[in-house]
Amino acid sequence: MNKTPIIAGVDVGTGFVKAIIVQKEPEEKRFKVLGKDENISSGVRKGVVVDPDRVGKIIQETLAEAKRESGHEVDEVYANINGIHLFSLSSKGLISVSRADQEIAQEDVDRVIEAAKTFSLPANKEILQIFPREFIIDRQRGIKNPIGLQGVRLETEIVAVGGFSSYSRNLSQAILNANLQVSDLILDPIATASSVLTLKDKEEGVLVIDFGAATTGISVYEEGDLLHTAVLPMGANNIRNDIAIGLRVDTETAEFVKNKFGSCILGPKTTKKEKLKLSSGEEISFQRNEIRKIAEPRINEILGEVEKELKKISKNKLLPGGVVLTGGGAKIPHLVEFTKKRLELPCRIGMPRRFFPLEEDPSLSTLCGLVLCGMEIEEEEEGKINFKGILTRIKKLFQVFLP
Repeated sequence: MNKTPIIAGVDVGTGFVKAIIVQKEPEEKRFKVLGKDENISSGVRKGVVVDPDRVGKIIQETLAEAKRESGHEVDEVYANINGIHLFSLSSKGLISVSRADQEIAQEDVDRVIEAAKTFSLPANKEILQIFPREFIIDRQRGIKNPIGLQGVRLETEIVAVGGFSSYSRNLSQAILNANLQVSDLILDPIATASSVLTLKDKEEGVLVIDFGAATTGISVYEEGDLLHTAVLPMGANNIRNDIAIGLRVDTETAEFVKNKFGSCILGPKTTKKEKLKLSSGEEISFQRNEIRKIAEPRINEILGEVEKELKKISKNKLLPGGVVLTGGGAKIPHLVEFTKKRLELPCRIGMPRRFFPLEEDPSLSTLCGLVLCGMEIEEEEEGKINFKGILTRIKKLFQVFLP
């Protein structure tokens, strides 16, 4: 048996496609990065693959460079499924324990989860992952693992996360077009959270905000389990576009302004003027306060939508673990202080820290989370850990496309 498995992950984003190949260090809780690469994305809109052929070529090029750097050949990857089509809902299930001695077995757990899944969905939507929050035995709540306990009546409360079936198939097809197999599709907010949260964070109650290019993903954990997840249709590109409109420049120039003068967006007010020469030879001038007036309302809007999601689950201002900001947009200066004030919760930047020699970078959280989830899935299959259904496998849609 290979005691140091090699695992590959591909983060298919709207801004970039990133690939990583890692190996777990024996007897250590860290990962050695063997190869990594990224390329500008194309054929992805709002986090979903709309052109599988184009995306497949980019995945193939990106992973080829990561393989060259690592010196290892890989033919299957863990990939993230993202987009505003993702949804989560809560459900309950109830069964009678089957054994005469009333001892709860795995079969009972499987049956009660199936009972909780008896809700109707439109034909074009499907459930991707199931997250059991707790089990209830004869009205005794708060049980995480009921196997081996005794009771007559077994209940469960689950969080089910689903999405639009066609987008799942598009992602799988893009990976197949890159001459790769799909090890598994991992929900983007779950992969991200796995790389930036500790068990203590999840127990206390915490919100992860993944500030991406075109979307903002959120996940809420409490008592160790997923409570809610959602993907919002706004991200850092919206700030760039607002700057482009406000300054009357192209989006490439607006991106440069956003990055170079990012400290103006949420920083102290100043009337200092800046001049910038465009590639066309034209020169523009603006006050730094203009950037703030353009961009701050957009960030406020995004955090307002996050607040609405917290209100849906009655957790607004009620998460002791606070907010963990991650993703490329988390690099905006002063965003931590702004978020802390806006959501009235503690706030910090979350970065993957167990990967070397990789630089700690919030924009790599999803990518690193994919291989963490992949490692856990493979350890589960080898019987090394009790996974409690937290990463219930997503159906391998790519099999539909095999010749």
